[in-house]
Amino acid sequence: MDEIPERLVTKPSWLLTQLAVHARRLAFDGFAETGARGYHYRILAALQEFGPASQAELGRRCGMDRSDVVAAINDLAAEGYVERTPDPDDRRRNIVTLNDAGTRQLRRMDRVLDGVQDDLLSPLTAQDRQTLTRLLTRLVAHHRPAGD
Repeated sequence: MDEIPERLVTKPSWLLTQLAVHARRLAFDGFAETGARGYHYRILAALQEFGPASQAELGRRCGMDRSDVVAAINDLAAEGYVERTPDPDDRRRNIVTLNDAGTRQLRRMDRVLDGVQDDLLSPLTAQDRQTLTRLLTRLVAHHRPAGD
């Protein structure tokens, strides 16, 4: 194996980037087994937690671009996981609702993502995992743009 310069491996930003690339690949591969993508998970999770929402609201909640939201909702609707209905208050807008099939798909994806976490964090104890999650949460919260 090639050696990595010490000035890289001592930088948290470099380490986080390396780990993020690996985590993304594990999640992508796991979600692919369920016929899904990460954007699908974000939307299904938001709908399950917060209830029916407009596409714009889902984009804000999930940190997704409008065109990505539309494409993901089209995929989810085609698979029968969500239903789109016109908003009674504004007929130009759609309300997206999670259905029973979508709830089952979300549970499948939760199991996949739990496995990804176990794989990714396998060298850490349960306490180390909690500490890492707490520290990462603090960093994300600190660097989140105002209004998010």
